[in-house]
Order: sequence, then C-alpha cells, then structure tokens
Amino acid sequence: MFITRECDYAVRVVRALWGESRLSVSDICEKEAITAPFAYKILKKLQKAEIVKGYRGVHGGYSLNRGLDELTLYEVYSAIDPDMFIIECLDPKYNCVRDGQDGLPCLVHKELLSVQDELISLLKKKTIQQIMEEA
Repeated sequence: MFITRECDYAVRVVRALWGESRLSVSDICEKEAITAPFAYKILKKLQKAEIVKGYRGVHGGYSLNRGLDELTLYEVYSAIDPDMFIIECLDPKYNCVRDGQDGLPCLVHKELLSVQDELISLLKKKTIQQIMEEA
C-alpha cells in the first residue's frame, strides 16, 4: 500500500471541504496548494466513491457528502487507489515466482501480508474528524 501523492492530496481535498457548505475547484486548489487538473482527477474519484458531491452550474463546486465523523483515511485512500498493496507480490493478480517455489510458501510474503493487514487496521482506526480534532 503505497500512499501516493494522489492519496495524500485526496485527504487535502477533504480537509479543504471540511466545515464548508460548498467550494469551487479553484478555492480547493488555493486552500491546499493543488493544481486544478490534479484536483479534478481526485474529485472525480471521490465523487464516484460518494465521499464528495459535485454541483454544476455557475454556483457549482463540491461539498462533502459524508461527515468526517464517519470517514477514515482508509476510505479516502481506497477511493483513490482501490488496489493498495505495500508490495506488488501481495496483489492476487501478480504471479510471485517465490511464493510456492519448491512447494513452500514464501515466508516473507506471509509476513508482509500481516504488515499490510495491520496498516489497513490502523488506517481504519480513527475517523478524519478525530484526526482533525487532535491537531
């Protein structure tokens, strides 16, 4: 699970929308130092995941579709990158030549799977509101 720049910026977008009824993309970009093309790409994914709601027209923009008290970092990251793996060999679609070699499972693979499970658990542990209130 690489926490990409896109995942990080998605949290910034959510942070920009926190406490706002609606913001334009340019307002989001200004508040969080994100380029407009990148913001649009992120907002499209967040909207598909129903984390944000988009409004069209002259007074369009975006707002949070869910409260921060029910949204975790894991949900935001998953909206951006649904197939998050800390290393590619954990992806079930990846054919790891070491796992199953000589009829034995890769013990490193098993350990990394445990690490990934723990990381996911930690990302789900607190809501974004809890994180923002700690600051």
